[in-house]
Amino acid sequence: MRTALVLIGTGTAGAYQAGVLRALREAGIKIDIIAAHGIGVGNALMAAVDNGPALWESAGVWRDPRVARLYALRPTLRAILALGALGSLVVAAPLLVLATGVVVYPLAFLLELVAANEGQALSEAYARLVSGAFEPGALPTLLPRLGFLTVLLAVIVVGGAALGEIARRGDRRRETGPWWARVLAAPWSARSAADVFRDALWKGLRGASAVRAPAEREFSRRYVDVLVENFGQPGFREVILATHDVDARRDLVFVLLADPFRQEFLRQRAGGTRRPDGEVVNLAGIGREHVLDALAGAVSVPVLTPGHAMTFAVDSFWRGETHVLSDRFGAITRLLDEAAAAGARQIVLVTATSSRDRPHGLGRRRQTLRARLGEHLAGDELASLEDALAFRAQLFEAVFRISPLHNPIGPFDCGGSRDERSDRTYPLAELIDRGYEDAYRQFIEPVVGGSGEGLVTP
Repeated sequence: MRTALVLIGTGTAGAYQAGVLRALREAGIKIDIIAAHGIGVGNALMAAVDNGPALWESAGVWRDPRVARLYALRPTLRAILALGALGSLVVAAPLLVLATGVVVYPLAFLLELVAANEGQALSEAYARLVSGAFEPGALPTLLPRLGFLTVLLAVIVVGGAALGEIARRGDRRRETGPWWARVLAAPWSARSAADVFRDALWKGLRGASAVRAPAEREFSRRYVDVLVENFGQPGFREVILATHDVDARRDLVFVLLADPFRQEFLRQRAGGTRRPDGEVVNLAGIGREHVLDALAGAVSVPVLTPGHAMTFAVDSFWRGETHVLSDRFGAITRLLDEAAAAGARQIVLVTATSSRDRPHGLGRRRQTLRARLGEHLAGDELASLEDALAFRAQLFEAVFRISPLHNPIGPFDCGGSRDERSDRTYPLAELIDRGYEDAYRQFIEPVVGGSGEGLVTP
């Protein structure tokens, strides 16, 4: 049967997906379509061109040191925070000098009980230090200058970041609002997430040559050409990538399907209803330059990272407009609909979120922004998944699910997390191994092995 692999999740979920992809590859499982949203889009693009090992190998994407900063504070905000800390230190410097007396004078008193001369010498030395620090040529002169320099640096950093943002976007999309909003609107950056997959994709496409990566549009065209030329070959799959068009207020689906499924997919949705204009980007046609746009939009986290600005072709439905794309939490229902419309008769669904279906399994709540957001995101993903399976499972003859029984790593814990159950640090690399083991335990051995079909190792 025509089979679709559905990858859902954000951030660290990609490491778990990489482990599952490794197991499916080793077992020789035939996958016709890979459908994904969020971080799964990067994994899907890699696996679709038979470059899956670059996800889990020692030098692969999910073992790359850059993954620890997958969603880091934007450089401008880091600079502003550093300058703020420097400014606070400048303002507090006189108080810090005086506050050392809280330690020095009690220590001098204790020394006087043992050796009077040493205690008195310490007190006198500290008094001379304080007196010298507050002389006209010292702190009273130095601190105002340092304060002015800090403020000047802050203005330069913020202003430069705003100008850089304007230059980067160019005239693709006009924006209104205060100038500082361009810098402070979104705290995190998704650029590292897009770059790490882009580098891995190009490494696979260029092979052993040392050719530099071309511009984004040419990069996308080359990717499409490689995949289309190898449709039907082992290791090459069709792709369905879901993002959210913030400006159009609806999902935008990027597809690269083989005939005869492509034309039927573009014409109608699952169930036979006519497909609205402008909701699908055909990567095999007019949209062949937008592969990297799909990646950048999918890894953008709503509100927390700047959305990706994508300029449509002039002869497309949107007539050269520039729309902002991001991921949409809970896009699983849309992926199932599109997989069915692409002719999939069975699906293998991969999620890194584990359910808590028993009492007395709670742990201490972490109060960091990443942890709290991750908890809400994991709950939303699991609830959306259950709803989607309840109302969309009838579209397929078989639905298989691969998910961890326990996963202490939140979506944004890219450096790993402390696991209370085992009282140890759970590294991200271990999540790859869990995905590998779960794929064998939950799908390959009981389903494929139990069916009597032979497993072919490529």
